[in-house]
Amino acid sequence: MRVKMNNFDLELKEKTKYVENIVYSYCPREEGMQKIIIEAINYSIKAGGKRLRPMLLLETLKLFGGNEKDAYPFMAAIEMIHTYSLVHDDLPAMDNDEYRRGKKTTHAQYGEDMGILAGDGLLNLAYETMIDAVVSSDNPLRAAKAMKIIAKKAGIYGMVGGQVVDVINDNKEKSLETIDYINNLKTAALIEASMMAGAVLAGAEEENIECVEKIAKNVGIAFQIQDDILDVTSTTEVLGKPVFSDEKNHKSTYVSICGLDNSKKKVEEYSEEAIQLLDGIEEKNEFLKELIYKLINREK
Repeated sequence: MRVKMNNFDLELKEKTKYVENIVYSYCPREEGMQKIIIEAINYSIKAGGKRLRPMLLLETLKLFGGNEKDAYPFMAAIEMIHTYSLVHDDLPAMDNDEYRRGKKTTHAQYGEDMGILAGDGLLNLAYETMIDAVVSSDNPLRAAKAMKIIAKKAGIYGMVGGQVVDVINDNKEKSLETIDYINNLKTAALIEASMMAGAVLAGAEEENIECVEKIAKNVGIAFQIQDDILDVTSTTEVLGKPVFSDEKNHKSTYVSICGLDNSKKKVEEYSEEAIQLLDGIEEKNEFLKELIYKLINREK
């Protein structure tokens, strides 16, 4: 059962700023002969966004009573990985988008060469940040396990794999099975990594970690379907990025195959399953519950 929190929007705004400040504290200093790439990296990270993944990591850790500071480097790392994926996704060889979150994309601002290198730099910086955390952790086994989860969910068996299947099916009619596969890997995997890493860092039981993975999968798939819905129902001004981009890029989506109404029903189904699974966990975090609901049913 969902109980709507009072002042949730205000609390979300405050927590987003808090999470953002943590992520920014791991941004590299803009100096040296390679300063231009560091500027491009920081431009990419600071271009805005919901900070969904680091927030989910932190709130899942808090759900299981973990030490908040243990989450910080992994919050930064997961946002770096997410950001690099967006930087590369916007490149001319991929979606060729010039605007994201109302600002010029990294390659549009710094050139295609620096766009590629900024993505490379962000990914490497994420692993540097996590390995530093493992080495200095009071519980290196938990930290290493969290890093392992993030690495696998971000790689060829997760986000990168999903992007590959998306790219090789570009300009082709995709089946719903293929779209589900892409959504599972390209979008859901990194959300799974965030929530699972938070649970692991907090020392959650294995059955709870598995439950969190299922919750995150539902959240990720619903999030992506909602993204497809907003691409045809929202505006560039509201979203901060071009609308009808899926149609422009000839991409098959839930909306193009199932229609708008059926897509909305699927979002509702995945959302309800995620909330039911979360309710089944003994520990409670009402903010996390409301956050999941709001993110799935967002308008931008």
